[in-house]
Amino acid sequence: MSHNDASNARPVAFFDFDGTLTTGDTLMPFLKFVVGTPTYYAKLALVSPVLAAYFAKLLRNDIAKQIVLKQYLAGYHIDDLFERGQRFSDEVIPTMLRPEGMERLRWHQEQGHECVLVSASMDVYLNAWAQREGFSEVICTALEKDANGHVSGSIQGENCHGEEKLRRVVKWRSSRSHGETFAYGDTSGDIPLLTSVGKGFILKKSGGFSVV
Repeated sequence: MSHNDASNARPVAFFDFDGTLTTGDTLMPFLKFVVGTPTYYAKLALVSPVLAAYFAKLLRNDIAKQIVLKQYLAGYHIDDLFERGQRFSDEVIPTMLRPEGMERLRWHQEQGHECVLVSASMDVYLNAWAQREGFSEVICTALEKDANGHVSGSIQGENCHGEEKLRRVVKWRSSRSHGETFAYGDTSGDIPLLTSVGKGFILKKSGGFSVV
């Protein structure tokens, strides 16, 4: 059987990114990488109340995220952000990778499984990293841009988080045939996805993954 004939029945593993394949959030480090340290901290003072409201569960994830993105990225050209995202994926992300998560990714790749990255993080830096690491697909949050390619900080559609992650994966799966399904995550926001597959795994506080 050729690789193409077998590909329709390949098992597929879905991986969350922040906290699962990395040791923490990557959006704020990316924003710091884009604007530079002095500007980053100056703007952080402005968005701190927004972040505090989000962590206190007084503000929805998508609303808080867009307020922060508008503060940092409004006016940038999308091509500029993808170029900076390429450098961020080369220089910064490798310093943030979680060994347990990357071991699971490599295991699935060694088995010949298809691996898909599913994240609320931004395509401007995820696409480059995912391509280099052997993912077949990236399902994530993307920035809106105007006719000239400039961004406002608004995102396209819904933030790829929680139930939206599951909705996008269900849509992706509906157009493909595949074998056994796996998924990996680290927070309650990943539970809808983790419980929708054959084998879902969540990161334990003590390290390693346990079955959901």
